[in-house]
Amino acid sequence: RVHNVGFRYHTHNKAIECDVFGFVANRPNGDVYIEVEGSDKNVDEFIKWCYKGPDWAKVLDVIIIEQPLCDFEAFKIRR
Repeated sequence: RVHNVGFRYHTHNKAIECDVFGFVANRPNGDVYIEVEGSDKNVDEFIKWCYKGPDWAKVLDVIIIEQPLCDFEAFKIRR
């Protein structure tokens, strides 16, 4: 759950830095949902960041589910 920490914005910036593609969105229950794809190394670096998030965020849990590739061409913030 996120509240006023700019998690989606910072996730977008980190995705660009890690050269991964996909999207981030807030769910109605307050959770953050991310789909990401890229090289194994880049995705691993991005996921490692997700366990921490922005400096002022408190990440309680990360659930990783592998899915078929979607061939994303960019990383976007979905509203």
